[in-house]
Amino acid sequence: MPHDDLRDTAGRRYPAHLDVWPVREPKDWPGAWWADWYNLPPPLWPLRLPPAAYERNRGYRDRRRAAERVRRDATVRWVIGDGRPSTAWRFVAELPDGTLLGELRAHERDPQLIYGDDLDWPRELVLDGVLVAAGHRRIGIGGRLVAAMAQRMEDMGIGLVHTVVEDQFSSSFLASCGFRVAAGRPLAMSLRRPVGPAPRPP
Repeated sequence: MPHDDLRDTAGRRYPAHLDVWPVREPKDWPGAWWADWYNLPPPLWPLRLPPAAYERNRGYRDRRRAAERVRRDATVRWVIGDGRPSTAWRFVAELPDGTLLGELRAHERDPQLIYGDDLDWPRELVLDGVLVAAGHRRIGIGGRLVAAMAQRMEDMGIGLVHTVVEDQFSSSFLASCGFRVAAGRPLAMSLRRPVGPAPRPP
């Protein structure tokens, strides 16, 4: 058994017919209900983490095994020759049969257009978005896409990438990939135009 060396807190072996995995952080354990909502330091965890976890529900086990196969077989590639300008970046994660799992899009920008001067500014990148297909999230696909972007940035001599996030999950994901909150935070603004006749005053 691949997990034969794992023991529970009483030193017992886990059932041989179950898929057992080591628990290194709260997200590795289904019993850590707080892992997706609260970023708590270890002293404040409501429950002590077990050394390993397993799933007895066959449906859950089958989905976990399918996710492991996807994680193992997925590849990330840089897309070229699809009519985009050279400053538009696109990476895709896919299975050997061509099934699309995820996509990352970004574009280069010239700081000279922002500041309006003649200085030789280094090139920057703007991350437009990272999308992962439903059913294939939380298995590392998004992280591999961001890692591919970071590697290409290094190869191209680009050292800075900007992005804007709209929710806690997105910010947590990007923080786990190494992003940090910028000093100057943007404002979310919108322009709403009337689509019908203005209401009459009472």
